[in-house]
Amino acid sequence: MANTSAASYPMIGGDGPYSYAHNSSFQRTAVESAQALINEGISENLDVKQLIFSSPSSPNSFSIADLGCSVGLNTLIAVQNIIESVKFKCLADDLCSEAVEFQVFFNDHVSNDFNTLFKSLPCDGQYFAAAVPGSFHGRLFPKASLHFAHSSYSLQWLSRVPKELLDKESPAWNKGRIFYIGAPSEVFEAYSDQFAKDMESFLNSRAQELVNGGLMALIIPCYPVGIPPSQCPMIVIIALLEATLMDMVNMGLVSEDKVDSFNLPKYYPTPQELRSLIDRYGCFSIKKMKPLVRNRGPVNESKIQDPILPLRTALEGPIKRHFGSKIIDELFDRYKKKFLESPIFSQVNKNQVQEMFVLLKHRVA
Repeated sequence: MANTSAASYPMIGGDGPYSYAHNSSFQRTAVESAQALINEGISENLDVKQLIFSSPSSPNSFSIADLGCSVGLNTLIAVQNIIESVKFKCLADDLCSEAVEFQVFFNDHVSNDFNTLFKSLPCDGQYFAAAVPGSFHGRLFPKASLHFAHSSYSLQWLSRVPKELLDKESPAWNKGRIFYIGAPSEVFEAYSDQFAKDMESFLNSRAQELVNGGLMALIIPCYPVGIPPSQCPMIVIIALLEATLMDMVNMGLVSEDKVDSFNLPKYYPTPQELRSLIDRYGCFSIKKMKPLVRNRGPVNESKIQDPILPLRTALEGPIKRHFGSKIIDELFDRYKKKFLESPIFSQVNKNQVQEMFVLLKHRVA
């Protein structure tokens, strides 16, 4: 059963100006950049004859789950690529791809806007679609029922804020900060420990749900080793939000206690840390783990109508839940001004977030 105790911070749904559907081009580029890697991974590692055509329980069927699907075209692009790669693999092995029936499960938190997502589904009938609400940090599917799992830009979100950060008697109490950068080592360790627990739960759940020999593709933003926080855009972005909130505290617009008790439930592992966690839990073998390569040109400020929109789409959920809706517009207006005044645009091509593509294969029992 799904883990219902996990915190729920879905992206903004609907079709409005702040929606994830209209503000997720950065994540979409990552999904598109991984297409060739997924195609290659399926070609080299998926035994379609054994898993599809020789399966006694569900012959000629192939089940795919997109975990943390959110809303919009990104999940549909990922699913379509997986299906086309499986069909190509069937043809390469002289098997009839037309005989395969595909079942796709779109998973996200119960408060995700599945209605808008399903309105975007293609009408060509290439697969049967179903929504599976619930946290992917727990079980979502019956044992050995999935052939392929996919998750992009989701695992950096923690299942909950580490409880030590909210304890005033704890050395990890994160007063005056909303993240672990610049905080005492105890704060960082609390975040790191929570991410390790979440990864263990995620991997153990998928190990039960995937068939033996099934594959899982992950895209995870990681913290590049050796880069100072001040030169890493994903860290600067959060530092600017923290500074904006403290400005509003100093102006009497936001309660200091409210800021002291707020922490973003996000964590960026290093690539080495991620590999170590996967190896530690032993449910999967790593078939490929490499940084994604994007074609990024220089960022032109004049072409960015509102660079804060994607950030608002991602961060508004936990902020609104904690502070209420009244401060949202002013907070992001101030955040945008601080963002545009920062040197982040000149840094964006130097030390990007390291997006890791990971292909895992369920170890045969």
